[in-house]
Amino acid sequence: MGGAPGVSFLWLAVGLLALVSLAAVLVTALLWVRIRRQEKRHQVLINVLRNEIQGMTGSSIGMGKRLKTVEQKLDIAVEKQHELENRDPGVLAYNQAAKLMEMGAGVDDLVRSCGIGRPEAELMALLHRELQDERSLTHKH
Repeated sequence: MGGAPGVSFLWLAVGLLALVSLAAVLVTALLWVRIRRQEKRHQVLINVLRNEIQGMTGSSIGMGKRLKTVEQKLDIAVEKQHELENRDPGVLAYNQAAKLMEMGAGVDDLVRSCGIGRPEAELMALLHRELQDERSLTHKH
């Protein structure tokens, strides 16, 4: 009967091992279920974010196309404006006169350099002085 306690200890150890194994299987199953739930939640969030990114990308592309169209129209308008300015010698003379006035030219300088009449040159000088006075008043306040 000396062997009986060893056999019962063995059965006790096997039973304990089976109980620990069963607990490990249960914990593993619970963790697997939790992981699956989290995975589903993450997948839903990923889909929401993907849809938002696609919407934003579509909007950005649309805005980019519109901006490019506006930029092209602006370039055409600027080019046409330059063509018109260069076509009309009077406009060119007045633009040149305005630039000279900004640099401090007088009425006689405008008449000589730009080919405009004295009355126009005097009117431009008067207008230039008025604008300068107005600018100096607005900068003081």
